[in-house]
Amino acid sequence: MASSRHGPSIKDDDTYEALREDGASKQKAARIANAQANDSQHPSSKGGKKPSYDEWTRDELYRRARELDIDGRSSMSKDQLITALRDT
Repeated sequence: MASSRHGPSIKDDDTYEALREDGASKQKAARIANAQANDSQHPSSKGGKKPSYDEWTRDELYRRARELDIDGRSSMSKDQLITALRDT
């Protein structure tokens, strides 16, 4: 296997870098890049089942942020909650 520019934990550097440039967190980019590099996983066919966070109400976003234990969630606006959820 070729060496990775981001270390051995990242299996698909190009996908990782593209996701980071689009604003994905390091953890999210790594999960997606590694899933795409794994022949037994098909991440592109798994996603897209739920509506975009933009379509959720603030209360729905708050409940999801509470599930993920996002700090400061009670004082966040809808847009701030969306940003925080996308960064996790």
